[in-house]
Amino acid sequence: MFSGSPYSLVSEMLEAPGLLRHFDEMQGADWRRAIADKKKLLITGEGSSRIFPAKNMIDLSLKQGGAWQICTEGARQAAEYELGQFIVIGASNSGRTRELISLFEKLTHKNITRYGITATAGSRLTEIVTDLRLLNCGQEKATAATKSVVEQALVYQSLLAGAEWRHKHRAADYCEKVLGQTVSPDITDSVRNAPVVYFSGRNNGVAEELTLKTNEIVRKRSDYLEGTYAVHGIEEVMGKDDAVILIEPFQEEIEKYQSILATGIGVKIIAVASFDTPFPMIKVPALPGFDGYFQLLAGWNVLVAAGLANGVNLDRPKRARKVGNEI
Repeated sequence: MFSGSPYSLVSEMLEAPGLLRHFDEMQGADWRRAIADKKKLLITGEGSSRIFPAKNMIDLSLKQGGAWQICTEGARQAAEYELGQFIVIGASNSGRTRELISLFEKLTHKNITRYGITATAGSRLTEIVTDLRLLNCGQEKATAATKSVVEQALVYQSLLAGAEWRHKHRAADYCEKVLGQTVSPDITDSVRNAPVVYFSGRNNGVAEELTLKTNEIVRKRSDYLEGTYAVHGIEEVMGKDDAVILIEPFQEEIEKYQSILATGIGVKIIAVASFDTPFPMIKVPALPGFDGYFQLLAGWNVLVAAGLANGVNLDRPKRARKVGNEI
């Protein structure tokens, strides 16, 4: 949709399908064996390096009925836990994220296995890990992370060794199709004009990551409504000009969203879904194991369209930094 845009954010978004197409899903075999021995894994990092990559893996593992105990927390909170029985994986594109470096330095002294994922060779993270995966996506120029989020998620997903990888090339084609979609003016206007943009969806990292991206890309206030939280009290403070973006909503709750939010308040509801809904929507493909990527990329398209319509510099927020809390 945005091919030829001068913004690095857009060009980096468009690299995501290629990262999937050429990803080596066998690269995690040694980590997988170590985790299978422990059966306890904690995934950490900050912001976009944790939200979708970690929660997508947890969601897929639970759907597969996996035997591993997988959890995720930010590095400061993880530092308060007893992790002696866990393998810990942490991601930081810069390799200089303060919270993660502090945690891994602590775990080094306790001789706890620490796996690191970064896009920056020679960074501090590379010096304090048991083993390292260096991302192929390279450094990002835009402040908002995009392609690195996808590759980090692929690294984590590869550890599960699921059957979905045989459809990797079809999934990459679908990603290209999603990024090529045009966002309708009514959806763009609903988001660009909303005082608050809410994202409602599963706790698999998609809606939560898009909530963060709304701050960075559109410069709008946003909130993540996990599961069906959207109809469990938050409606008390919603306004008729607010927008709610439903990510693959539960079909059983469509009527409730319509009656309470759309009809009752006048909230602008948008759906990103693989099935038809009564709302303005972005239709995405369905392919088990890769659905979260399609939904995430469709959300990026919506946010870029709204950001461009509001005349913001997609690459350079006024306050947000590429490395949020740097050593």
